[in-house]
Amino acid sequence: MFNLVVLTGRLTADPELKTTPNGVSVTSFSIAVGRRYRSGETAETDFINLVAWRQTAEFITKYFHKGSMIGIEGSIQTRRYTDKEGHNRTAFEVVVNNAQFVESKRDGNTSAPGGQEAPASFSNTTGNDFTEVAADADDDLPF
Repeated sequence: MFNLVVLTGRLTADPELKTTPNGVSVTSFSIAVGRRYRSGETAETDFINLVAWRQTAEFITKYFHKGSMIGIEGSIQTRRYTDKEGHNRTAFEVVVNNAQFVESKRDGNTSAPGGQEAPASFSNTTGNDFTEVAADADDDLPF
């Protein structure tokens, strides 16, 4: 089984960093994503609910604001609950694993407060997922 979501959209509001009683950072936000019906024709906009945890939540709330274009990778999660009237409801949201900028600084203001340089992307993975390639190693490449 496979549960992978990749989305690019614009934030509908400024994300707000919250903390659980156990001290875990979390933010819930939504993005607007255009949906095409025919070749090149955008018919509707979907508003997708997302939630990010820990360092990913801190990254998003620090560098993104309402209207910012964001690229995310995550998975769909469902939650069942009972509303105030006693009706059973199901909520769908995307749990963000990775977030990244998809527009340049010139196109959108992605700088952090205080003039800090914003990183290109953030991932929950460790930095040990890739190996260094020597600069003169292109002799062994098949293309």
